[in-house]
Amino acid sequence: MGSIYSVGQLNNYIKNMFTQDYLLSNEVSVRGEISNCKYHSTGHIYFTLKENGSAISCVMFSSYRRNLNFQMTDGQQVVVKGKVEVFVRDGKYQIYATAVEKDGEGNLYLAFEQLKKSLSAQGMFDAEYKRPIPTGIKTLGVVTAPTGAAVRDIISVAKRRNPYIQIILYPAIVQGDGAAPSIIKGIEALENYGVDVMIVGRGGGSIEDLWAFNEEAVAHAIFQCSVPVISAVGHETDFTIADFVADKRAATPSAAAELAVEEFAKTERYLEEYRALLYKAMESHINRGKTRSQLLKQRVHSASPAVKVREYRMTGARLSENLDQRMKQLLLRKRNQFQILVERVHAVSPVKRLNGGMAYLANDAGQRVSGIKDMEVGQVIRIRMKDGEAGATVNELTSWETQE
Repeated sequence: MGSIYSVGQLNNYIKNMFTQDYLLSNEVSVRGEISNCKYHSTGHIYFTLKENGSAISCVMFSSYRRNLNFQMTDGQQVVVKGKVEVFVRDGKYQIYATAVEKDGEGNLYLAFEQLKKSLSAQGMFDAEYKRPIPTGIKTLGVVTAPTGAAVRDIISVAKRRNPYIQIILYPAIVQGDGAAPSIIKGIEALENYGVDVMIVGRGGGSIEDLWAFNEEAVAHAIFQCSVPVISAVGHETDFTIADFVADKRAATPSAAAELAVEEFAKTERYLEEYRALLYKAMESHINRGKTRSQLLKQRVHSASPAVKVREYRMTGARLSENLDQRMKQLLLRKRNQFQILVERVHAVSPVKRLNGGMAYLANDAGQRVSGIKDMEVGQVIRIRMKDGEAGATVNELTSWETQE
């Protein structure tokens, strides 16, 4: 058996071979398409450079980022300049990039933009076709891979928000060959099942990993689905055609579950508030009914014949009392007037004069004799006094005027 080397020794030997190689010991330029690009919190950029089925890992340290004049994203066609070295710890080689320049957009990105423009021109992204996500749903349909973080996050968040929600999972292929037909079949199956809302998506990945959700057939399946669809593909920075055509786009699968499933505790609070408002409204309605009933009762009571008769009797008694008072006042006034007239008549009464010694003279015919001009000598006259009457014959007539 030959010499036995440690892993570190072997990796260092390979690294020395790279260092001694004329091509690899100098800076090289490599053309390819960016994939799985990640900006680390330390400032370093990690990405993969792909071309015709081949790939190589790349890293650009933060000290070289000042030379980068654009935001690196998946699908971009670039030229990477740097040295190829071996990372001894992991035993893999990678490009340590010192500069990255754009070399035209990648084929997948071009295809994405072309399809996006085409579907937008057809009106499939228009707001008028976006349906609202219903509240208080009972069944949630999910089209995604049966394993992985995406489905676990959706189930966890949905059950936490509403323990009674029914989740119907269609285990779809979400990456590689056959992914698009599988996703379409899942959408149609859950639509036929009759779910209330549907989540279509998967976890994050490169543009190649997410490409099934950029297929035109998948876009048409989502657009034609009668059930509201929430697209949840990749991470917050990932966008696919499915996001634009769906009724709602969620940044992550967890966010999609929050959009689809209403918090049950919130629903309970809403129902409690609504019940309190309903009781208050019913109590107010009953009180208004009681008040109206009392008013109607008073109206009926007021319109009762017995009440009317009693009112008429009271009115008659009041009028009778007024009449009596007026009659008494009238009689008193008339009595006073009569008394005054009596006193006036008494003042000019012949009887009073007769009582004072005066006498009343009348001829045989009963006519009053007021002076000698009404008498003749020998005429019989009647003399009335206070205590009787006497007959006399005129013997002599003397006129006072003759004497004067």
